[in-house]
Amino acid sequence: MLFLLPAVLVLLGRAAFWPLRPQGRPSRLAAVVGRRPRVVWITTTVVLALLALGLVRLEAHGVPRTESFRAAVDSNAAQDRLDAHYPEASAVPAVVLANAAKLDDVVAAARVPGVTKVTPYVDPLALIDAKDAGRPKPGPKTVDGRVRLVVTTDAAPDSPRATAIVRALRSSVHAVPGADARVGGYTATNLDIQATAQRDRTVVIPLVLGLVLVVLIALLRAVVAPLLLVATVILSFLATLGVSGVVFRDVFGFAGADSSFPLFAFVFLVALGVDYNIFLMTRVREEVATVGHRAGTLRGLAVTGGVITSAGVVLAATFAALSVLPLVFLVELSFAVSFGVLLDALVVRSLLVPALTVDLGRVVWWPQPRQDRAP
Repeated sequence: MLFLLPAVLVLLGRAAFWPLRPQGRPSRLAAVVGRRPRVVWITTTVVLALLALGLVRLEAHGVPRTESFRAAVDSNAAQDRLDAHYPEASAVPAVVLANAAKLDDVVAAARVPGVTKVTPYVDPLALIDAKDAGRPKPGPKTVDGRVRLVVTTDAAPDSPRATAIVRALRSSVHAVPGADARVGGYTATNLDIQATAQRDRTVVIPLVLGLVLVVLIALLRAVVAPLLLVATVILSFLATLGVSGVVFRDVFGFAGADSSFPLFAFVFLVALGVDYNIFLMTRVREEVATVGHRAGTLRGLAVTGGVITSAGVVLAATFAALSVLPLVFLVELSFAVSFGVLLDALVVRSLLVPALTVDLGRVVWWPQPRQDRAP
């Protein structure tokens, strides 16, 4: 890309683009933006904000295990039969580990509302041996002074009620002095995953945006323009999540989204959106230095518009290929990235950013305005 392709293009000249011959004519899109930039950026901002309202439909708290596949699979069929013939959640109970000396206190504390049975774990081999030998039933198995309790609830393990029960269970057994109780199991694991995903979002998203802002400031040698670009990236991301929430629930009929979905979508969309920002604004900056701010912005849009649009379409089509896979998570990520890339390429970079740049004028290059040759 750095050596071979440029050399080949130089050798071929305009013939490399046969049968088309680049003329560098102003694009119709640039003309539309140039005529009414304020109307364009206000309209696109309102549309994106309305799309972002769909966030209320996005349930990124995990997908029930029986809803993780688009098609029927053997594991789901088996689980359905277990649920039909055995008490609900008996196949995946919560597990409590605690100090053996506090066994009775922990058993009592574990009987929170929603818990149907609390059973200390007994070694099955020891139980069989005792029965065969006519000895009394052995006590709970102890390992390094710790015992295990099997806690059955009256809720499906991936339901909101099960999550509430596990939260209450944790609070109750943690309050037993000297028990050092720990709650695990399927529901507890999902709860921890959700908490971890939320923490990751609160740490990673601001960190990534801060790094992107620093890179854009260094590249464009300005402050206002990078701030505007980061703001458009955030708005585009929120609009994508809003549309995704509506489509997942009301079109695809999915039960929800994985708790890590927003972060994965953010990383992909911000990385790609920043690329398009760099393509557009570096060219605009070069043109502004030659022909002035307004004309330079429109010329930069005309020159890069086709490149950004083409790159967005190709990338969206590539990610859309993931939609044929059976995993719901990959289908959701495929839709979000494909839609977000198209939204960014066709609306944000082609309309919102150029219109804002034209309307605000040279202030976007503050604190080092360009020394334009033309007004």
